[in-house]
Amino acid sequence: MINIENVNFRYKGSGESGLHDITLNIADGETVLLCGASGCGKTTITRLVNGLIPHYYKGELEGTVTVNGRDIANTELYELASVVGTVFQNPRSQFFAVDTDGEITFGTENIGMSPEEIVRRKADITEEMGLSPLLGKSLFALSGGEKQKIACASVSALMPDIMILDEPSSNLDWKAIDELKNVIREWKEKGRTIIISEHRLWYLKYIVDRVIFLDKGQIAKEWNKAEFSSLTTEKLKEYGLRPITLEEKYIREFGGDIFSDTTENTIQYHTKADDIRIHDLFFTYTPPKYVVFKKKLTAENSDDYTLAVSDLSLPAGKVIGLIGKNGAGKSTFLRCLCGLEKDCPVKLTIGDEVVSGKKILNKCYMVMQDVDHQLFTDSVVSEVMLSMQDEDKERAENFITSLGLSGYENTHPMALSGGQKQRVAIASALAADASLLLFDEPTSGLDHKHMETVGELLKRLAVQGRTVIVSTHDPELISLCCEYVLCLEKGRIKYFRQV
Repeated sequence: MINIENVNFRYKGSGESGLHDITLNIADGETVLLCGASGCGKTTITRLVNGLIPHYYKGELEGTVTVNGRDIANTELYELASVVGTVFQNPRSQFFAVDTDGEITFGTENIGMSPEEIVRRKADITEEMGLSPLLGKSLFALSGGEKQKIACASVSALMPDIMILDEPSSNLDWKAIDELKNVIREWKEKGRTIIISEHRLWYLKYIVDRVIFLDKGQIAKEWNKAEFSSLTTEKLKEYGLRPITLEEKYIREFGGDIFSDTTENTIQYHTKADDIRIHDLFFTYTPPKYVVFKKKLTAENSDDYTLAVSDLSLPAGKVIGLIGKNGAGKSTFLRCLCGLEKDCPVKLTIGDEVVSGKKILNKCYMVMQDVDHQLFTDSVVSEVMLSMQDEDKERAENFITSLGLSGYENTHPMALSGGQKQRVAIASALAADASLLLFDEPTSGLDHKHMETVGELLKRLAVQGRTVIVSTHDPELISLCCEYVLCLEKGRIKYFRQV
């Protein structure tokens, strides 16, 4: 049983209260969904339950929180490890090992289980979650979605009574979301109490027992499963929530092939004079050992490489959706394209100019999947101005306002929620004077309203003449702003065509 009684909380250094008079009781074995706009307090509630508040995140806390009869404020974090398991929105932040096998077993080893029990649990979790293809790999070589799977497995191996999932589907493809849904069902059947903070709602509508809608740090609405599953798209939009059927509808509208294997390998696009052209994009994470001279990367030996795109023209002034399964090479493609992988000798033709090496950094700007990697300053407005060749505070503030961050100009970026950080990084991209803008899962932590805002901004950038590539698992975002889709499969172009 989880009891949150009359809780008020304000993060240290924040001018706003995070939670206002929250009272919430969750029964053993209940599955509860927390939903609402970015920054509404979903993650703060999960931190109350797992003890990160007040033991890690400091602030002013009033009221009481008890979990299985333990007063969280007086219980050490290590005492909660076998009771509450948490999968964070950014799985990288909870990794301790460097390889997948070590990460899955880290928790069980850390609490002193017998070797036989550790091996048994690893085998059970691997089979339960279909993780065999990921075993024996470096965590640094995994995609965002694959990291999410390993994080879920490492927590599940401890078999805690309570499972907390913070935006668990944010980096997952459709197949992986379906697998996650089945894992949650199995946890539920085993009697575990499950709390899920999520923006994507469609895959949970038949699993959850109760839905808590939060607004500005307060519980504004509560639905049971039947009430929630009957909500119309229009009603959900009034609450600023994503639809519970729309994403399934879009898969049908795209003919079922946009996220599947049915489409033949094709490039249905005719090159034009103002295109941005990509040449010789070859890359591997596992170069051959004991080689004195590097082998020249060419189309002829491209089978040796993780990613191989010898020649591709991108239409100027268009938004291109980059799609594919987890591990298909989408993030690697973007990193190589903007010059972040030094061993990838990519060249770009932009107009009459051929660009390569460090010069590519001046022509491309990328918003990373893990935005914590690119937040450097001590305020939101400074972060946005950092991207500008000539600092313009008024222009920076206009970008901040357009993304719903007005009032946070002087807030430290690392004090923001995951969705708010994402918007800060997007504002920085808008402020950069780059020909090619790359976005890696820009809506992964965003609510419906701000996803629409991002879609409109991407279209506006294209109208201004910028070429935009957006890696996404959200078909709704593709429908909102993309004119073309580029599908990758195993590091190769599967198809490139108009939507």
